[in-house]
Amino acid sequence: MRLFTYYPSNPKKLDPEMEKRIFFHSLVLPAAFVFVFWMVEIIEVTTSFSFVKLGVYPLHLKGLPGILFSPFIHSGFNHLMSNSIPFFILMFMLIYYYRRISYQIFFLLYFLSGITVWFAGREAWHIGASGVVYAMAAFHFVSGVIRNDVRLLTFSVVVVFLYGGLIWGVFPIDPKVSWEGHLWGAVSGVVLAFYYRKYIIRRDKFDWEEEEESEQSQLTDDEKEEKGGNEQPALRNPVQEEIQAGSERTEGEDNTQGKVKKKKKQNPSYFSDKYRPGNTSHTGEF
Repeated sequence: MRLFTYYPSNPKKLDPEMEKRIFFHSLVLPAAFVFVFWMVEIIEVTTSFSFVKLGVYPLHLKGLPGILFSPFIHSGFNHLMSNSIPFFILMFMLIYYYRRISYQIFFLLYFLSGITVWFAGREAWHIGASGVVYAMAAFHFVSGVIRNDVRLLTFSVVVVFLYGGLIWGVFPIDPKVSWEGHLWGAVSGVVLAFYYRKYIIRRDKFDWEEEEESEQSQLTDDEKEEKGGNEQPALRNPVQEEIQAGSERTEGEDNTQGKVKKKKKQNPSYFSDKYRPGNTSHTGEF
């Protein structure tokens, strides 16, 4: 959409109204996905109909549709709840921060996490959105490290706490849990984080960042020297003082003859002041 391809030329902040529209737009698709997750589970419970066989079954043709459908299928409400919150937060972050290419990244993560499980998983039905959650979490965390972006790192750590055993999920501890889905989802996220490492994230600056830059730009040279506090006073040079005294006497003589010479004061630091501040989780049914 046009909303995600428009950027003002090198702004510090987007227009507040535009920022508000982007924020609310970033909520729509995650909310839609989570809504469908819950509707599928409610249909399963109320009709006693199982969608498990629409999951991924590795290396079998019958398991190929699961690449598309498995994230919508869960083993119960506990499993669904544990996936819904991190999925919503991580997808919101993806759309809000990556805007123009967010859908491209999301669907690549979505399909890569499913395809890799189909190639490398155990012969069992793999269901749940855990693989996509691991993919997005790994993508955000590695992207935050690469870009040294505090917000991405902070949100990723919050999701780790919300999601419980996010790290342990990639190990074959519980045979009923598709650790392959978690592992390959995380690998997909890391690979795409490096692939998109050159993409510039458009975000507002923190208040403290703006205040710091404002203070730096308003400092005069004398204030900077005072703040430095470590500079030592210049040593006296008798020869230079004598030359200066002579030039002052000459100027006084010229003034008595009515020939006043105007001298332009130059700031010695003028030319140097050019700086810029600057599964069930996946459940396997054998």
